[in-house]
Amino acid sequence: MALVVQKYGGTSVGTVERIRNVARRVAKTYDEGNDVVVIVSAMAGETNRLVALTREICEFPNEREYDVVVSTGEQVTIGLLAMCLQSMGYAAKSYLGSQIPVRTDAVHAKARIDSIDDARVRHDLDAGSIIIVAGFQGIDPDGNITTLGRGGSDTSAVAMAAALKADVCEIYTDVDGVYTTDPRIVDNASKIEKISYDEMLEMASLGAKVLQIRSVEFAKKYGVVIHVRSSFNDHQGTLVTKEDADMETVLVSGIAYNKDEAKISVLGVPDKPGIASQLFTPLAHANITVDMIIQNVSSDGITDMTFTVPKGDYRKALQIVGESAREIGAAEVRSDEAISKISIIGVGMRSHSGVASKMFQVLAQEGVNIQMISTSEIKVSCIIDAKYTELAVRVLHEAFGLGAEDVQQE
Repeated sequence: MALVVQKYGGTSVGTVERIRNVARRVAKTYDEGNDVVVIVSAMAGETNRLVALTREICEFPNEREYDVVVSTGEQVTIGLLAMCLQSMGYAAKSYLGSQIPVRTDAVHAKARIDSIDDARVRHDLDAGSIIIVAGFQGIDPDGNITTLGRGGSDTSAVAMAAALKADVCEIYTDVDGVYTTDPRIVDNASKIEKISYDEMLEMASLGAKVLQIRSVEFAKKYGVVIHVRSSFNDHQGTLVTKEDADMETVLVSGIAYNKDEAKISVLGVPDKPGIASQLFTPLAHANITVDMIIQNVSSDGITDMTFTVPKGDYRKALQIVGESAREIGAAEVRSDEAISKISIIGVGMRSHSGVASKMFQVLAQEGVNIQMISTSEIKVSCIIDAKYTELAVRVLHEAFGLGAEDVQQE
């Protein structure tokens, strides 16, 4: 007998019939002799609808009340799935995050999980029940409902698997694994059978939508094996696990892109100690993540700073930066939402040279201008005009031999 944690995303539970399909899959896993804990998202489109309602009330809603509203989508799904399993003759019980409880910090809309009490879940599993838990949500030290940010149900699932020491955490979605790039852009993108935590972390942070980045962080920290699978077929998916020697033989594992960032430039900044802190500390206090940062060489005591933020925080960030720029005496603030981040990822890059130069050469040959560059041991990222996104993905995918036919030849 194994303990299996399964997570089903919004598309997988998007209709009543799809919820029935999930129930059949859960029941099959249970009938094979496994203990099963299920984490579910809200039905497809429901969280977007709830967020839109909050924005209709006011542009910047109170974050505590925002969480109260947007957390309700998962409550519907857990109840419907529990009812469906009960109608099939199975003992099933649903829980909100606050009922487990899933304890988080007090940062609303982007809460981080501190701990999970597994006593209630283990008691019900011992009694033969299938447990269904609302993803994306928890409770802070003062008893307030919190949410984990978009895609937070992945984090809920991996954190639950870690707390229960589950044998595997299966993440079911509308794709049957992690691909070398977006199959909607590149027809011959190939499915990756096994990928390291570090590579998956980079892909998740750089725009790949298959897994939420904090779920991979949790998995790496606690050694949780993730199996990314499709809820619409029984094919083997992609295993996300610790790095092994075979992974290092692959120079580049995948190409990721992200259109959900915006660029902000602060021009004419006095180049003196403390200025960067004055710019970025207010953003940190507003829980706005700053990604790539570039500072130009100083000329006559004046410099320029350019950085990127998530598009969801763009307007708020622009307002904060505008105030900070006036305080430090900067000349001007410019911004651009029409950008995209293109990245190549691979643990093999640690021991191979020339990867970045090849990327730059390929983009230059296609007339794609690079605005910003960021690197790590296993990735190179470039900011480009958004209109060149698909072209860049296709040419880089081909240049690094990531097509299905190339992988098969290897």
